[in-house]
Amino acid sequence: MKVLIACEESQTITKEFRKLGIEAYSCDILDCSGGHPEWHYKNNVFNILNKGFDLMIAHPPCTFLSVSGAKHFYNKDGSKNIERFNNQKIALDFVNMLMNAPINKICIENPISVISTHIRKPDQIIQPYMFGEEATKTTCLWLKNLPKLIPTNIVNKGERIFFKSGKSLPKWYSDILKNAKTASERRTLRSKTFIGIANAMATQWSNL
Repeated sequence: MKVLIACEESQTITKEFRKLGIEAYSCDILDCSGGHPEWHYKNNVFNILNKGFDLMIAHPPCTFLSVSGAKHFYNKDGSKNIERFNNQKIALDFVNMLMNAPINKICIENPISVISTHIRKPDQIIQPYMFGEEATKTTCLWLKNLPKLIPTNIVNKGERIFFKSGKSLPKWYSDILKNAKTASERRTLRSKTFIGIANAMATQWSNL
């Protein structure tokens, strides 16, 4: 079996497959931070789809897809932010191309996003606490020729930080906002896959 983890610089999922003896590679336009450049394609993912992969797990950037960013699509005067709308279209086209990649088994992973309304609804919605980690991060999966993930260890949902406004955030995300030095670093840290989910993907989908 040969596996491609697209848009992954952390190599979190790649390393879980490798632990099982599976030939897995990460791919991103950034250098990898997972410590194994020999397993990493620093490239546009569409340049390497012809390398005989049996399974692709893809994490398209969610900046212009996430529902949480909807408020930025309009300017303060109520007019459309044309640049933002154009970027969303480009992001959706990218997702469509990933979904239609010439690979037999495909998983597209993203938070709650406009993929659901503009392309199709997800096949499954999961949380880290379903896979042994006390945290919430709503994660949608769009699947092609793959079964839904089976929860491995359901635990508590984890600590939340409450603010004077009455709003709250998961502690893991609050810590990122507090400690990350740049917006780019925040995006990178919050997009990393929880290890419990990565392990479930590798364990369950390598047995097909």
